[in-house]
Amino acid sequence: MKYFKILAMVCAFLFIQQSAMAFEPRNVLCIAPSDPGGGWDFTCRNMAPILSDLNLVKGRIRTQNMPGAGGGVAYAHVVGQQKGNANLLVAASTATTTRLAQKMFQGFDADDVRWLAALGADYGIVAVSPKSRFKTLDDLVTALKENPAGMSFVGGSAVGGWDHLKMLMLADAAGVQDLKSVRYTSFSSGGPAIIEIMGGRADVFSGDVSETLTQLEAGSLKVLAVLGDDRLPGVLADVPTAKELGYDVIGANWRGFYLPEGVSDEQYAYWSDAMKKLAASEKFKALREQNGLAAFERTGAEMDEFVLNQVKSLEKLFARMGQ
Repeated sequence: MKYFKILAMVCAFLFIQQSAMAFEPRNVLCIAPSDPGGGWDFTCRNMAPILSDLNLVKGRIRTQNMPGAGGGVAYAHVVGQQKGNANLLVAASTATTTRLAQKMFQGFDADDVRWLAALGADYGIVAVSPKSRFKTLDDLVTALKENPAGMSFVGGSAVGGWDHLKMLMLADAAGVQDLKSVRYTSFSSGGPAIIEIMGGRADVFSGDVSETLTQLEAGSLKVLAVLGDDRLPGVLADVPTAKELGYDVIGANWRGFYLPEGVSDEQYAYWSDAMKKLAASEKFKALREQNGLAAFERTGAEMDEFVLNQVKSLEKLFARMGQ
């Protein structure tokens, strides 16, 4: 009898292990925390389906739009009602982590979900007029440290938004103590902000690569640094990263996914591996390049660590801004 009990326990253990190892996602739903159109919707409708094309997911991936509270409605739904659902992907981006750092998802924190992957990014840039007195990033940083209020920054996001935050991150990395004194003026988009630079009415433009390519090719803007891991190809090939110049700033407007809390480690590992294969596929690379996204890959534990560190860093910046 004892022998059969031991045998039953072993069989049960092996069954559990085999079941976990054999996880295959089915009837997968991707939540876009917004109305149709825009970045989150693009992530669900264009990035996620490649998983099916690569036979990493059985069947087609459905998209459900869940707008509200800048992603907060979807976040609350996932945390409160979808725990352990390994067949659910949720589109996310830098906007998600920024709002978490601002405590806009009231009652919820960054560690209430499992961060899965970032698969591409629109890198931030620091740009000036070709006639600017700032010839290098070091020139700009030196002036900024001497007199933080002595120059004007412009960008296409609101005060406290991503374009503003990128400049505060740079100032912080440079050792500027009084971040409140850094002058930033917001515009409805990058276009009007660039016009201010071209017209000599502002000193520094904070934006993303995708919105500046036309002006760069025309010689209307000069990029002092790219806020990325590595130098970019093409027209920006000779532009250094802030990192290589000694300022540890990654200003990547990334696009990716998170999973509900409660999925098993085996399920999480499956999805992490699937995202790596997605990122390496030629079909995805073509999609990324067609839509102006640079390579930016973080998956699994690396992604989780990246997001939590990003939120903590942004929280510190907001605290120093008095927000």
